[in-house]
Amino acid sequence: MNFNIQTAIRWPAGCLIFFLFMLASCRQQTKYAALIITKEDSLKRIQVIKKAINAINSIEKNIATGDLVTRTGADFTSESLRKLCRRDNTYSHCGIASWENDSLFIYHAMGGEWNPDEKLRRDSWLQFAEPYSNKGTGHFRFGITQSAITNLIKIVQQYYSSGLTFDMKFDLATNEKMYCAEFVAKSYETATNSISINRSKINNFQFIGVDDLFLNPLCKKMGQIVYK
Repeated sequence: MNFNIQTAIRWPAGCLIFFLFMLASCRQQTKYAALIITKEDSLKRIQVIKKAINAINSIEKNIATGDLVTRTGADFTSESLRKLCRRDNTYSHCGIASWENDSLFIYHAMGGEWNPDEKLRRDSWLQFAEPYSNKGTGHFRFGITQSAITNLIKIVQQYYSSGLTFDMKFDLATNEKMYCAEFVAKSYETATNSISINRSKINNFQFIGVDDLFLNPLCKKMGQIVYK
């Protein structure tokens, strides 16, 4: 069975983020045994992918416009970004869902090899959640009015039309560029009078982690998929 899903490769998190991660990481060197991939391993991987795609497609109908969606990347950069989450490091990336002409799209900010212009992306749900470079996804919903949701999507689409680019400096003080959690947080805050997203800190560095979004008191967990 042939799956033509574009693999999303995350952009390195920048010198500051990498430095902070390295400070928090274990300095002990570990020796790894040689990796040997068997035919049985390959068959298991195919089954995991098939099962994951079925699950991704099955929960699509449960996602509503304005919902927060998250994913857990399997690459080194995603693992590094997860460690920046101060309370719950399950997820490394996030976006905002929008149903448009009977199709579900996810707006999310990222850079990387598959996004060389670094502009805000508008991907299908399957593209966003694909199991080739991700370990799983999450689905959350803020308790906001329909008028706030309508306003939210207008704001998100304006950012998309303007060509908002990814912020490699992770600077919350500017709005010309934004990273993933910043884009989501500021979109919700601008669209509503009720949502205020927590800002995390490491020393003097202030940032928004993915967990600052889904652990918000107004945010409810709707579902989760772990690809296994």
